[in-house]
Amino acid sequence: MKELEIIQGGMGVAVSNWRLANSVARLGQLGVVSGTALENVLARRLQAGDPDGHMRRALAQFPLAPMAERVIDRYFLEGGKAVDAPFAIVPMFTIDPDPALIELTVVANFVEVFLAREGHTGKVGINYLEKIQMPTLSSLYGALLAGVDYVIVGAGIPREIPGALDRLARGEAAELKLHVEGGGEEVQMRFDPVAFAGEKRALQRPRFLAIVSSSTLAQALLKRATGEIYGFVVELPTAGGHNAPPRGKLQLNDRGEPVYGPRDEVDLAKIAALGKPFWMAGSCGNPGRLREVQEAGAVGVQVGTAFAFCEESGVDGQLKSQVLRGLRDGEVEIFTDPAASPTGFPFKVIEFEGKLPGADAYAVRPRTCNLGYLRTIYRRDDGSVDYRCAAESVASYVKKGGDVTETEGRKCLCNALLANVGLPQRRPSGYLEQPLLTAGDDLLQVAGFLEADKDTYGAADVVDYLLAKV
Repeated sequence: MKELEIIQGGMGVAVSNWRLANSVARLGQLGVVSGTALENVLARRLQAGDPDGHMRRALAQFPLAPMAERVIDRYFLEGGKAVDAPFAIVPMFTIDPDPALIELTVVANFVEVFLAREGHTGKVGINYLEKIQMPTLSSLYGALLAGVDYVIVGAGIPREIPGALDRLARGEAAELKLHVEGGGEEVQMRFDPVAFAGEKRALQRPRFLAIVSSSTLAQALLKRATGEIYGFVVELPTAGGHNAPPRGKLQLNDRGEPVYGPRDEVDLAKIAALGKPFWMAGSCGNPGRLREVQEAGAVGVQVGTAFAFCEESGVDGQLKSQVLRGLRDGEVEIFTDPAASPTGFPFKVIEFEGKLPGADAYAVRPRTCNLGYLRTIYRRDDGSVDYRCAAESVASYVKKGGDVTETEGRKCLCNALLANVGLPQRRPSGYLEQPLLTAGDDLLQVAGFLEADKDTYGAADVVDYLLAKV
């Protein structure tokens, strides 16, 4: 199979949705859906009435019909919920999750990949975060049921994912060791396809790509991974979303952003010497950069930002228009916030004239953790485990043994990222969750896709531009 030069990045919660991935795959490149929080995405789309019927059409193809029917019965609302009504709550993951949550997660991942693969013969991948571990095995199984071609994982060291893919593809039970602060006895998540589906299914084992920020990490993964790593996405700190922290002591520039230096540069010759296909990511959204990295041994590039604001992406239409207008008017900039993410990793945010969209409303938001994807598992003094998030109530976080300084400046990315794609939760108080948009450092280049008489652009415009001869 010919290697694909362009990987469309798996962005945010449903920014890289099935429509975008389907479009890019039809164009002969790798279309990627985001696998983050898909159980909440599907539940909310159904509660919004599934106006085009796409969710229900995909659900009708799920191989275990009773499960799909239970999801529809639980969440679908004919005509959609009232505008001022909250979305029904999806339970948070724990080390012993509700069986209904496992069903929803498997089904949701199947739905997104099925729709991304529908109607063409192109290649489709799904992107997960190593940091978000508890839904991973059930998410992977849903994606495999839909025939996903690639699995891409970043935000950590995904050493155990390749082996899990091997076992799930053979229809065998897979386990994943969870990160637990405080040590103690090992804690694992387990998913058994036979117990879940009632039968053993042999499925296509997708190619696995690990997202890395250094040749050292890539080499370590090749030595220690539990299964085959097909290749790497080498991500620079200019990429959107979460960035790897700078190596060495953290220093901030005059704007309060982390400073990256020579130690953070990637030696592409060492990456190439590993003998695995690799793609570069981070400010790679132009044809000159594509050719440059190919000359250094890369297959191609992973591009997120240019696709994030095209017509097919999942970003809410009004927000998308606001960003594109802001780019034309010179009012938009990127800030690498060292504190926004509860993970402690730097996180890029889009600011309008130095201010976040919805900042005034967010300033009065009562802190809470009600989605839980970025929670940390920690060991209590009595040996049991519990969960905490640096973006939850300060009093609650400290009561759980957290350091109060870790709460400063933190934002609830889980709720904000769902708001970015038009699925904001309305709290019992009436408060509507606010968006928090992210993009890479090359956001300003997106304005180049807007012709004088156009306010939008499509995924095809991005692919054509990237593949243009320079």
